[in-house]
Order: sequence, then structure tokens, then C-alpha cells
Amino acid sequence: MYIADEAVIKSGKITDVYFERALEVIQAKDLDKTVKAEITVKGLPEGYDWAVFCGLEEVLELLSSKQVNVRAIPEGTVFRENQPVIEIEGKYSEFAVYETAILGFLCEESGVATKSARMKKAAGGKTVLSFGARRMHPAVAPAIERAAYIGGCDGFSTVAAGDMLGIKPSGTMPHSLMLLIGDTLKAAEYFDEVVSSNVPRVVLIDTYGDEKFETIRVAERLNKKLSGIRLDTPSSRRGNMQKILEELRWELDIRGFKHVQLFVSGGLNEEKIKEIADLADGFGVGTSISNAPTIDFSMDIVEIEGKPIAKKGKMSGSKSFLRCNKCFASRVVPYTTSQVECNCGGVMEDLLGYKIRNGKLICEFEDIKTIKDRCFRELRHV
Repeated sequence: MYIADEAVIKSGKITDVYFERALEVIQAKDLDKTVKAEITVKGLPEGYDWAVFCGLEEVLELLSSKQVNVRAIPEGTVFRENQPVIEIEGKYSEFAVYETAILGFLCEESGVATKSARMKKAAGGKTVLSFGARRMHPAVAPAIERAAYIGGCDGFSTVAAGDMLGIKPSGTMPHSLMLLIGDTLKAAEYFDEVVSSNVPRVVLIDTYGDEKFETIRVAERLNKKLSGIRLDTPSSRRGNMQKILEELRWELDIRGFKHVQLFVSGGLNEEKIKEIADLADGFGVGTSISNAPTIDFSMDIVEIEGKPIAKKGKMSGSKSFLRCNKCFASRVVPYTTSQVECNCGGVMEDLLGYKIRNGKLICEFEDIKTIKDRCFRELRHV
């Protein structure tokens, strides 16, 4: 399988070859110097004006054995264009070959976390589950699910990610089960008989017949045990999903099944979720999350041997990313340790804090739910 494992990544082999060639020249001509390099994004995907920072833990794991200092904003922080998220200080040769891997961690995972956050906001806070692992290389499924969860998803479907993150995976039943059994109602009955009672009874109802009549059959048989139904109707049969949901809600409510929730999956994005957010109780989102636009971070030298210097188009010098603890206003200024007062009267604190000093990790990795809570708090301000 074409997989780069942890050892290969830490060896520096996941690098663009020009870094190796640059180091040949630097070493041959004794040019190695202490630099500060910062990671920022110059432009967000079209239609985005904020993003969620994700992937820091892996970056720190990669750099913690190198003779560098690392300042970074907390994982789960909401940021905007031209706001530094990481600063690395050390001999250039210490981290040059890791730029490719570092940006890979951050670009993809921040992209997934950001899309997940956008989906959650579109859903008006209703349940959103990540069903997108099958759309990406399986080797990165845990990273995709972790980022999706941090950004806003209430759960995910992949078993390995659940084991790794200590979170129970979520899911209903596949069309294949319905097809093998040959009848929606019989499949619901078998599922109820066999699967642990701790698993909610959410039945897929669009494999064979009409959504309304299949839903009524299942609801009348499972009654109070039925938690919800899921619609994954193909686009060729979908028609007006709003009308389908309205009809199902009516038919369930009039029969006393107000407790049965309506879940929708298949081809969802922010716009489609907004159209039905007042009717559906939850959403299973696949490709839109796992194949999210990447957040195009770049790493640039901004200081050499203590002197500010950067390529054209880039602000030179070490910086502080200040945010007000009262009104959430943000400002990027030349590096300072002084307290800065916000116009609102609050205090602006530097989000860039030291995570690695002299090659030693000086912070503990945060629990994923702590990171997720931070993200949710910050999303209220955007």
C-alpha cells in the first residue's frame, strides 16, 4: 500500500526535493543560520472569511525532538487571513525538510475542521455527523474524523477513529443490509433483535418503497423503540426534499410518533442543509467534509539571526497575534510581551504561546473535547 507511516514522516522523507537540494548548498557553503519562520494563510477559499485551526498536535509531535522553539495558537482557534498561527525558531537545517509535512497536516485538517464548522452553523446547531471517510485515503481516516469532530460534527462513522479518539462511532444501517434481507420492515426488526440496545434504532427507509409508507410501517412496528429514520434517497428519485420531510413529519406526528427524528444524508453541502434545516433533525455529511477545500497555509522566513527580513509581499519580523478577551477583536503587531489594552476596555492577549522550547515539549496535548469546546465558543463570534 502506498502509505507513509509515522517513521517515514519523522525521517523527513515526506519533503519536496528542493528542500534537500537547498540544504546541500547551505551545508556545503556553511550558510546555516538561526531563523524565525511563521505559518499564515494569505487567502482563504472563495466565500470563506474565517477558518478553524487544526493539526497542531501532529506538528508538535514532529518537531518536539528538534532543537527549535515553537509558538502556536491553540488548536480549535478561529482565525482569518494573514494572522500567524505558528512560529518556528531554530537553525534552518533543523526543520527545513519538515515544511512539506507540517503544511500537509495543517492545510488538510484545518480545511476539514472549517468545513465541518460551516456545516454545523448551516444546520442551526442540529446534529451533524461525518460520513466521509470512504471518500479519502483510508490511512488518513482518523485525522479526517478528528478534524471534523473538532470543527463541529457531533460524531463520525469510522471505527478506527473511534478507538483512537475514545469516541463511539455513529451510524445507522447500509442499503446492503436492506437488500440482503429483502424488506425494509424485516431489516428493521432484525436490527432491533440483534444489535445492542445501546445503539439508537435509526432505520434507513428509502431502499425499496415510498419513503412515507415505509416510515409508517417501521414506526408502527418498532413504536417507542424507533429513534429516527434516515433518508439517503438518490438524486434521480429525490424530488423536493423539503416536501418529503414535511410529509413524513406530518404522518409521524398525526400517529403519535413525534419522538421519531428525521435524518438526511447524501450529497449535502451548506446550501442544501440550510434549505431543510428547519425540517430535518440531523444530517450525515460525506464528501463535502472529507473533500473540503484545503486552507492554503504557507511557511515563510521572517527573521534571520535576529534581524527582520522576508520575501516581498510578506511582513517581516516576529509577531504577536492579539485577541481581546472581552470583545474578541484581533490584531497582529510586532512581537510584544507587554499588555495591550483594547478599545473596548478589555485586555488583548497574545494567542501565540510557547509549545516547544529548546526541543522540549512544554505543554500537554489537550483532550479533543476541550479543543472542540474552544472552537464552539469562538464560532459564536463569527
